[in-house]
Amino acid sequence: MKVLVIGSGAREHAIVRALTLDPTVDAVVAAPGNPGIAALVPCEALAGGMADGDAVLEVARRHGVDLVVVGPEAPLVAGLADAVRAAGIACFGPSAAAAVLEGSKAFAKEVMSSADVPTGRALVCTTVDEVDDALGALGAPHVVKDDGLAAGKGVVVTDDRDEALAHGRACLDKPGGRVVVEEYLDGPEVSLFCICDGQHVVPLAPAQDFKRVGEGDTGPNTGGMGAYSPLDWAPAGLVDDVVARIARPVVDEMRRRGTPFVGVLYVGLALTVRGPRVIEFNVRFGDPETQVVLDRLRTPLGRLLLAAATGRLDELEPLRWADEHAVTVVVAAAGYPAGPRSGDVVTGADGAEAADADAYVLHAGTARGADGALVSAGGRVLSVVGRGATLAQARERAYAAVDGIGLDGSHHRRDIAQKAERGEVAVPVAG
Repeated sequence: MKVLVIGSGAREHAIVRALTLDPTVDAVVAAPGNPGIAALVPCEALAGGMADGDAVLEVARRHGVDLVVVGPEAPLVAGLADAVRAAGIACFGPSAAAAVLEGSKAFAKEVMSSADVPTGRALVCTTVDEVDDALGALGAPHVVKDDGLAAGKGVVVTDDRDEALAHGRACLDKPGGRVVVEEYLDGPEVSLFCICDGQHVVPLAPAQDFKRVGEGDTGPNTGGMGAYSPLDWAPAGLVDDVVARIARPVVDEMRRRGTPFVGVLYVGLALTVRGPRVIEFNVRFGDPETQVVLDRLRTPLGRLLLAAATGRLDELEPLRWADEHAVTVVVAAAGYPAGPRSGDVVTGADGAEAADADAYVLHAGTARGADGALVSAGGRVLSVVGRGATLAQARERAYAAVDGIGLDGSHHRRDIAQKAERGEVAVPVAG
């Protein structure tokens, strides 16, 4: 089997890395890829960007690929998977109609309501006055979300009503802007990726990520500053419960609507005193959780994704997982997330690691300078993965590798998975 992976971040680097370890995969190509991916597989430019269906199909046909895996959400919302499937090539990723689950938070709430999925109360607003009223109705902490795609940075959670209202106003100022004001959900957050073929659901191992830029979960939201898996503190039966009460009902509802969901249904959860509640849906692998989840997956990834793309998940054997723990730490550019600086030289990130390496570097926002040097080219520059028999050992190895990275002005969090290592993550229970 030959596979084409669309994307250029650390998520795609992790996917490519896992595919190259799959004995059923003969060749992998990436478009556009990045310097880290290019060290593993051929990379192809996409002149029209990742949503350019004609360019993607040209690459796919030239390489004779059997499967296209779409990493980011924007090309999915734009209909890339539809174009690939219309050309007779299997595609792992939802149609444009199904991708609206991420493309519109208001639509996702409507689907959740129809499928009787547990989530927080929400009000959809199209004017500043409506946002102001919603903030008063739902109370603090205020949760204000841009209805559309915002690369993980469209959400503000704050006790400051003025800050919440300002974010709502900024979202409404966009063309066709809508805002979703939500009830704040207490409790630790969990990310669960569910592989779907339009009818069947196969969950992966849960992970936890860290959205805030600063240690102690301070500062603005980012695309994600780190993650870890497994979650030893999670309640027994959590995954089965989420599949039964959330993922499967949503997949059934989407099929009932005539827009079957094929790809990853990313369920973002809060484990509240009332049980799991959906914070958000995404329609692709999450970054940085993918880095730790795929590190632990021992079932060949290509076989899993092809089964989903071709409606044969029910024929797959149960997934196999490594017992080890995995931690990833994101190294971000100076100024991230507000105004990341590009063009700084990156050292300590080159070199291909062995498949069984205890720590390795995945490229996110990197490029080659005119002199061939590796330079920063995005907000999140690298994702450094550590693996260990314990969470403490995985953390130690990840941070040791981070300390070997050189990037002027860069920053990262030192507390990724720290509370879990100390046994300080608690799921609230009804008193």
